[in-house]
Parts: sequence; structure tokens; C-alpha cells
Amino acid sequence: MPGHDLIVVGASAGGVEALTNLVKNLPPDLNAAVIIVLHVPSHGTSVLPNILNRAGKLPVSHAKNGEQIRLRQIYVAPPDYHLLVKYGYIQLKRGPRENGHRPAIDPLFRTAARAYGRRVIAVVLTGVLDDGTAGLTAVKMRGGVAVVQDPDNAMYSGMPRSAIENVDNIDYILPLSEIPDVLVNLANTPVKGEENPVSDEMEIESDLVELDMEVLNNEERPGKPSTFGCPDCGGTLWELSDGGLLRFRCRTGHAYSAETLLAKQSDALEDALWVALRALEEKASLSRRMATRMRDRNQSLAAQRLEQEVQDTQERAAIIRDVLLKGNAIVAEETTPAPKDEQPTDVS
Repeated sequence: MPGHDLIVVGASAGGVEALTNLVKNLPPDLNAAVIIVLHVPSHGTSVLPNILNRAGKLPVSHAKNGEQIRLRQIYVAPPDYHLLVKYGYIQLKRGPRENGHRPAIDPLFRTAARAYGRRVIAVVLTGVLDDGTAGLTAVKMRGGVAVVQDPDNAMYSGMPRSAIENVDNIDYILPLSEIPDVLVNLANTPVKGEENPVSDEMEIESDLVELDMEVLNNEERPGKPSTFGCPDCGGTLWELSDGGLLRFRCRTGHAYSAETLLAKQSDALEDALWVALRALEEKASLSRRMATRMRDRNQSLAAQRLEQEVQDTQERAAIIRDVLLKGNAIVAEETTPAPKDEQPTDVS
């Protein structure tokens, strides 16, 4: 009888330090494979395998498409690819972003739950917003084990706190230093009980990230149409509800939690304000030049009208500039972490 031999881990901001401490304390004879998604820029270069190889005793590498999943091996999602779990092997796909990320945590957790059910341990570490919460729900639906870093112990508490608030029956909420021992014990514990079935919604969402054409063309999809548009492609978003978690997904597969969608809409609003500020500044500049020409031609009334327009335009621009500056100040304050004394055979 197999143990909990597939450990999937998600981290975002502050994740390099957390993952280093986690991997450092895993033994070389761990009876499980470990798969990691850390949010990284799509066009960046990830050196996380190098860092984790120096820190721990288990071999670490970027996952390769079609690679067999083996015990006592750590696989890291490469930039710009979702890392998906099939039964016995890994699949990399450049599917639609979820929660604004590729790689994202939710597709890893969801596909691991679909393929391995009760054998999965899902771990949510430090990060902002709430990627990983929906995937953790899928793991629990299939009878897997949910482990969440204590938000008070995390460098960034957003992801752990979201998981705790929205996922029922989380098995372990622990400081980072206690998680490795729990993972080792679970890996050595046989899985008991009947397998919970894979829901239709989980099947559809898992296939959407692979851009499965049959699913894309299927008019019957989970949820109901909302009044919101997708920030990435402009399509209609379908509203989904996983227990207490409100989520959205568009026809092409872009997915958002409510919190992430709100953040995306804030970004879109800021972009619109910058466009408006630029248009007002250009209008004021052109009106000023025209007023000068009118003065040179002794057309005083026309010059006065244009000068008044310059003043009105600059006043509107000042209001928008003030909104932008205050908004940026609030974001900077909310995303700066408080200082802490301590930061804390094949699988088939």
C-alpha cells in the first residue's frame, strides 16, 4: 500500500528562503517525490534548482516535459510553463495564466489531485494574494492532505491566510520549521480509505489549462456567466464557487480568485488613469502653444479662451496625478512586510 508519496509545494513572495529551509531539512531517503511551483517572471531565468541543490540532500532540477516522476527527486516548474501532473509523469504546458501567473500553483495542485488522489500532500507557503487556495480545495476534495504555513510565521501571509480562511478541514497549520518532519511522517504512512471521485468541474478545469479544444468548444462549462470581463483577453468570465471561495474563469481558460481579479482591475484602472493623465498633459501643452500664437497675432479673446482651457486641463491632470500618487503609496505600504526577528522506486 503506497504512502503519501507525492508532495506538491506552492510559494510566491518570500518563497526562495522558505523553500531553502524546507528542502534543507528533508532527508535523502524521503519516500516521496516533491514538485515545486514558485512564482517567477515568465521571461526571467530561474536559478532555484541551483539554490536548492546547495541547500539540501535531494537532487533538484527543472522539470522536463514527459519526465517520469521518481521518488527522492525534487522537480521545479520552469519559467513560463504550467507544471501539470499526469499519472507517472510530468507535463509542461504554456496554457492560460491562472491568478496572473504561469507557472501557477492551482494547476499543479489540481492535476496532482486528479492523478494521485489521497496520495497527495499539498503545501502552501509564503506569498501574497491567494494562488493555491483553489488547488488546495481540489486536493481536499480527493482526500489528500493539506499543509499550510502558519501565516504569523510567513514572510508574506496572504497565501497561507487565504488557504486557512477558504479551505475546509486543513490538516496542518505549522511554522515552517515543523513542516519537514510532518512531510516525512506522512510519506511513511500508508494511504487508507476509499478514493473520492474526480468531479466534472475538476476534469474541465484541468483540461482547460492544456487548451484542450474539445473543452474549449464545449458550451457546457462550470459556473454561470458573470458581468465581468477577463482582464487578459476581454472575454466573459464565468463565476465559480468552491465552498466559500469565489473564483472566475473565462472561455479560453484564464482564471482568477476574487481577490486576484480585484487586483487586476486595480491595475487596469491605474493604466487608464495614466492614459488619461498623458492625454490631459498633451492637451494642455497644445493649448498653451496655440494661446501663444494667438497672443503674437493680437487675438486676445482667443488667447484668453485657450489659456483658461490650459488652466482647467491642468487642474484635471492634478487630480488624476494625486489619485495615482496616493494609490501607489497605499500599495507600497500594504506590500512591505513587517520586520521579523526570525524568518523562519517510481511514483506510479
